[in-house]
Amino acid sequence: MATVLLLRHGHSTANAAGVLAGWSEGVGLTDTGRRQADELRARLEPLEVVRTVSSPLQRCLETAALAVPGHAVATDDRLGECHYGGWTGRSLAEAAKDPLWRVVQDDPANATFPPHDEYRSESLGEMAARVLDGVRALDAEVEAAHGPGAVWVAVSHGDPIKSVVAEAVGAGLAGLQRVRVDPGSVTAVHVGRSRMVLLASNTVLGDLAPLVARPRYVPADDAEVGGGAG
Repeated sequence: MATVLLLRHGHSTANAAGVLAGWSEGVGLTDTGRRQADELRARLEPLEVVRTVSSPLQRCLETAALAVPGHAVATDDRLGECHYGGWTGRSLAEAAKDPLWRVVQDDPANATFPPHDEYRSESLGEMAARVLDGVRALDAEVEAAHGPGAVWVAVSHGDPIKSVVAEAVGAGLAGLQRVRVDPGSVTAVHVGRSRMVLLASNTVLGDLAPLVARPRYVPADDAEVGGGAG
């Protein structure tokens, strides 16, 4: 039962423009995003991070380079952004007028993005399945190599991290839009054999060491009845 710290990339040029970047190229960090990545570095420095894996997209790789300097950063497509197809590059204000917007908001399990000649499209369900499969597989590799108390970092995007949180709290895809994940935030999750356990979500300040502490009195996959004992 290793612990994954899910980092959302810092504020990007697409965030600043209010557009849905998807897998489009050339989307990097803004000055705000670089500052957020520097703040992530300060939060991560006290921890022993045994592995760093990133989405292959530029904004995540730039975040990883600043947040975990000196680490060898592997890339994994399973941590990549949702494939938004015909919505790629679209302004959020314009997308909100599309009937599909309400499906994405109210019934994400049935939301599939429109096809496009250049950009791949997928459903939110397909996105969540690949991200969850990726996180579980990578976590198992980390645990096998470094033991159950190991801590690793995954640098990803808003919707993929939201899907992990929704799974960890038992809400599933239906609960996707009940989760908020801001640029430059850290979400901590234990990936157990029987279930995921959410330790913290969307944190932008504070000491990370308490979040990765293992339960003291019960098996690692179980929750402490009554709440954590500190």
